[in-house]
Amino acid sequence: MEQDYFNLSNIIIVVTALISYYALNNYPFFEKAAFRPYMIKHNREWWRWVTNGFIHIDYGHLFVNMLSLYFFGRNLLYYLEAVIGDLSSILFVIFYISAIAVSGIYSYVRHKDDFAYSAVGASGAVSAVIFSCILFDPFSKIYLYFAIGIPSWIFGILYLVYEYYMGKKQLDNIGHDAHFSGAVYGLVFTIVIFPQAALSFIQYFIP
Repeated sequence: MEQDYFNLSNIIIVVTALISYYALNNYPFFEKAAFRPYMIKHNREWWRWVTNGFIHIDYGHLFVNMLSLYFFGRNLLYYLEAVIGDLSSILFVIFYISAIAVSGIYSYVRHKDDFAYSAVGASGAVSAVIFSCILFDPFSKIYLYFAIGIPSWIFGILYLVYEYYMGKKQLDNIGHDAHFSGAVYGLVFTIVIFPQAALSFIQYFIP
């Protein structure tokens, strides 16, 4: 795959890093951009559906999300270009931005009357990108901790089970609902724009 340091996924990484840095040093801005369902419902602050995906709770959170986007974003751009050609960049932006919003729908329904609830981060959108790549190439390797390589389709199943379980248990402050919703959206998006991806995936396992 040809290396392109100026592809859209890298531009999104830089923009997200700059906005996150600013937000971490400007609490009023951070609070205004965070995903707060209560404020969306009662104050009509609709921008929160998207702005929350460009800020992070700390630098570790930012690093993990952007590292994942760096590796998988360029792969998805490559797959999209092979499928739809010149429109791939536009579609990638639409997909990424919409994934931020879609990944928050379930949390919005659950917490729209909870004044204290808030969430930030690009995890939902990054999950969508990863799962779109999995459907395009289910036997590519995903390396856990940079050492343990497993087929991406196995990783996908384990990831969905884990995020669903953790979302139900609510044992921590991580947005597992957004992770799960984003992953499902990535699969649906890929099937809509390229139905052959789903057929190819099935044919891998059915002779």
